[in-house]
Amino acid sequence: MDRRRLLAALPLIGLAGRGVAQPAPAPRPPLPPPTLPITIVAEGLQFPEGPVAMRDGSLLFVEIQRKTVSRLSADGKVSVVAQLEGGPNGLAIGPDGALYIANNGGRFGFRMRDGVNVSGEPAPGAMLGGSIQRLDLKTGKFRTLYDACDGRKFVALDDLVFDRHGGMWISDIGKTPGDGGIYYATADGKHVRQVKGGLRQANGIGISPDGRQLHVSETPRLWTWDIAGPGVLGPSTSYPPDGEQGKLAGRTYADSLKVQADGRVCVCTLFAGGISIFDKAGGVEFIQSNDLWTTNLAFGGKDMRDVWLTLSGSGRIGKVRWPTPGLKPAYSA
Repeated sequence: MDRRRLLAALPLIGLAGRGVAQPAPAPRPPLPPPTLPITIVAEGLQFPEGPVAMRDGSLLFVEIQRKTVSRLSADGKVSVVAQLEGGPNGLAIGPDGALYIANNGGRFGFRMRDGVNVSGEPAPGAMLGGSIQRLDLKTGKFRTLYDACDGRKFVALDDLVFDRHGGMWISDIGKTPGDGGIYYATADGKHVRQVKGGLRQANGIGISPDGRQLHVSETPRLWTWDIAGPGVLGPSTSYPPDGEQGKLAGRTYADSLKVQADGRVCVCTLFAGGISIFDKAGGVEFIQSNDLWTTNLAFGGKDMRDVWLTLSGSGRIGKVRWPTPGLKPAYSA
C-alpha cells in the first residue's frame, strides 16, 4: 500500500477536544518499512519525548505519562533523574549547564488503543497549568521559574529552545484553538513575555543555524518567522506574510521538530509515522519510521549524525544514522 492510501486509512487517534472530528475506527494497515535502519535502544517506557543527547553518550528524555525526567545511559540502562508533577514535555540544556523543562501541566491523558499508547484529553481536574522548571543535574534539585506571564497562567507548555543570547523561546500548545502561543524568557527566572498569541496548537520550536529565523510546528503546518532580536519577531521575509513555510501531506499531525546544520527542518509527523524534512523552498522529504507516534528526535554524536527517535506509541527509543548532520544546540552538558 502506498503512503497516500495508508494515510487515508488512518484514524485520527488521541485528538479529542482539539477541534478535530474523529471518524469511526478503521483497520490499520502496517506502516511501510523504515527508510533508515533503526536500532531499538530502550523499551517499556511511558510515552517518551524531549530527547537531549549528552556529552557522556547518555540521553536525557521525559516520560510524560510517568511524569519523569529519565536518563538512558551509554550502556542501555534507564534511570529516573527527577519526578515532576504535571507533565514534563520538552527539554533543553541552558547556558548554566542545567536542564530546563517545558511542563505541560497534565495536559494529556493516555490510553491504549489497538496496542498503541496514545495521548488524548486529561482526566477532569488533572490540568495544573504549564510551567518552566530548572533541574540541577548535579544535585537533582529543581524549581519552577515561570508558571504565568503578565499575571496570566500558561495553559500547557510543550517545548523550548535556547538562543545564543541565553534566552529561551517556548511553545504553549494550549487546550482549545486560539489559546496557544509563543513566549520568550530569560534563564534566571526574572523576565518572560508573550511573543505571539492566538495559536491553535504550537508544538515543536527551533532556531535556524544563523539565528535569524524561528521555526514552529502547529497542526499540519510549519511556520517560519524572522527574529528581529532576543524575544522579538518581525515580518517573514522568506515566506508569505503569515510565515507559512510548508504544510504536511495527507491526514497527518505535526509534533516536535529539530533543525539540521544545513537549515532544513525535521518535523515529526504523527499518523504517517516518520519525519518530514522541509527545505527552504517548502519542499518535503519523508523519512519513514516504525511507530505512528514518532514524536521527537535528537541529534548527537561527534559528527551530529546520530539520531535518537522517541517512538512514543510503542514506548521505545530508536537510534539511527542520519544522512545529514544536525544543528548543534546553543548549549550542551
